[in-house]
Amino acid sequence: LTKMQPSGRHYVVVRPLFSEDSFAEQHERINRTRKTLRHHLKDYFTCDTNRAKNAARSLLPIIGWIKNYNIKEWLLGDIVSGISTGLVAVLQGLAFSLLASLPPGYGLYTAFFPAIIYFFLGTSRHLSVGAFPILSLMVGAVVTRLVPDGGPPANITGFEGLSMEQQRVLVASSVTFVMGAFQLIMGMLQVGFIVMYLSETLVSGFTTAAAVHILVSQLRFVLGLDFPGVNGPLAIVYVISYAFNFEKRFNVVVVGEMVDGAVEAFPMAIVGFAVAFSVAKVYSVKHDYTIDGNQELLAFGVSNMFGASFRSFAASTALSRTAIQESTGGKTQIAGVLSAMMVLIVIVAVGFLLEPLPRSVLGALVIVNLKGMLMQFRELPFLWKNDRTDFVTWVVTFVASLFLGLDLGLAVGLGAELFTVVCRTQFPRCSLLANITGTDIYRDRKDYNSVSADLNFPSSRTVLFNQGASANFQVAVSLFLFSRCLEVRQPSTDTSEDNNSMEGLDQPIDFSGIPIQVNWNTELPANISVPPVNIHSLVLDFSAVSFLDISALKGLKATLKEFLRIEVDVYIVSCDVYIMEKLHQCSFFDDEIKTSIFYPTLHDAMLHILENHSERQYNCVRNRRL
Repeated sequence: LTKMQPSGRHYVVVRPLFSEDSFAEQHERINRTRKTLRHHLKDYFTCDTNRAKNAARSLLPIIGWIKNYNIKEWLLGDIVSGISTGLVAVLQGLAFSLLASLPPGYGLYTAFFPAIIYFFLGTSRHLSVGAFPILSLMVGAVVTRLVPDGGPPANITGFEGLSMEQQRVLVASSVTFVMGAFQLIMGMLQVGFIVMYLSETLVSGFTTAAAVHILVSQLRFVLGLDFPGVNGPLAIVYVISYAFNFEKRFNVVVVGEMVDGAVEAFPMAIVGFAVAFSVAKVYSVKHDYTIDGNQELLAFGVSNMFGASFRSFAASTALSRTAIQESTGGKTQIAGVLSAMMVLIVIVAVGFLLEPLPRSVLGALVIVNLKGMLMQFRELPFLWKNDRTDFVTWVVTFVASLFLGLDLGLAVGLGAELFTVVCRTQFPRCSLLANITGTDIYRDRKDYNSVSADLNFPSSRTVLFNQGASANFQVAVSLFLFSRCLEVRQPSTDTSEDNNSMEGLDQPIDFSGIPIQVNWNTELPANISVPPVNIHSLVLDFSAVSFLDISALKGLKATLKEFLRIEVDVYIVSCDVYIMEKLHQCSFFDDEIKTSIFYPTLHDAMLHILENHSERQYNCVRNRRL
């Protein structure tokens, strides 16, 4: 009988002590029929009226929000927001074209065509779609590599008879189309979760390095300097080298031309989506609506492919422009469409008024927009003080992006971040747990004084292994096992052999196939030296283990048998039901390893151990006192 009684801020639960076996006996589990891959595919491709409506709402989110549009409350705000954002979009489009090494007018195309498509396909109500400085710089890297300022362009079909400006526009639109294709494919494959692997720390280091690149690239426009744009690995050092003319003035030997064969469109697709999704998520939380990462990939993919067909370059969002659209009263993407209409008016009617505008003004506008990204340097003291691992990720991403280029820098930063995850998994925090007096709660015994005298299990030779957030139980078990390995030395009667074979003493001895059974409580012969093992039980908490592969199953089974050979009982607690099913399917259990070692909670296992070893513990304590 299980009884639960609430009493103020206390709760009282009276129930039997359960193992997984006894729990299964008293509470029968419903056997559910799970769908196979064939059934999932059949359901996916089966079409009816409801599925067609849901698919239309999913692919065209405008259907969902336009019918609920509140004209009286939202329209005026959207109009004001659209006009304000449109004016900013015009200036930013002109300015960010310089980063892409294109004539300023093409930035207006980027502010118009992708925004129209996103109006129908996007799920964010506040995102301002258009040119983004980092993406523009990445496009410029491809443009200047294939069509350099000085020297012949790359040997590409379709360049014949085109001016340098036309060649650059063709390169920019082509790489934008490929970028959109990557985003569209990822959206169709439902891999919007990929943005989870780009942490805020990585994005911060990457965007800060990009801001430095942008700052250096715009100095030639602001200061009126005349030197060609350079991109790729060590580009920022080579710009500096060109400005100071190290080769001629100081006889410094330079590397010369380098060929880069990286596929730039894919990192552009990732960066563009990651930035846009991160900004959209902030405003969706603020205004209480949901966004769909996979649909955002589809929206940006189609937007960029459509825009590239009209000679625009890579589009995402600019943080400042989106902030203006939201802060001036924008409620829906109608503000975005009105912003695009403002850009269209400039393109077809009043664009000639901007022709006398000096490029130095546009360069200054770009630099002003870098303030937020450059101020991210202030995060470093906080990261150093609170999380050294994130500090390393930030610095590695920044340095790599600064000196190797944005595409390679992003790859290096992502590799560094994954490496830190692996390190944290392989070297988890391990601690000995003790019971907090009067509760079923267990904490690190070094952190608390209020541990139970009766359930202070480490003193009663029971070890609780806590791995923190790590799911790699093999590491924890192996650390414990290997620190208590058996050492055996056989006495030799041939002293000459000892003198000639000293180097063999440190070699491990192979015990495979030898059924060793050791009684740790008896005196051992003089020729066998073993460290004292003062435990009788080991509890493994599997609450953090989400999956097991075949290698892990084999390792776990071998480890459990090693403990059983030295008469140490092993218990596993809080194991997921589906992991238990997999253990049964893979024939994990046998005559030695039984289901009785599994317990639903840590407290159940500890009470069972206390009950089984209470007499032995009493005798041990009595002997110590005597």
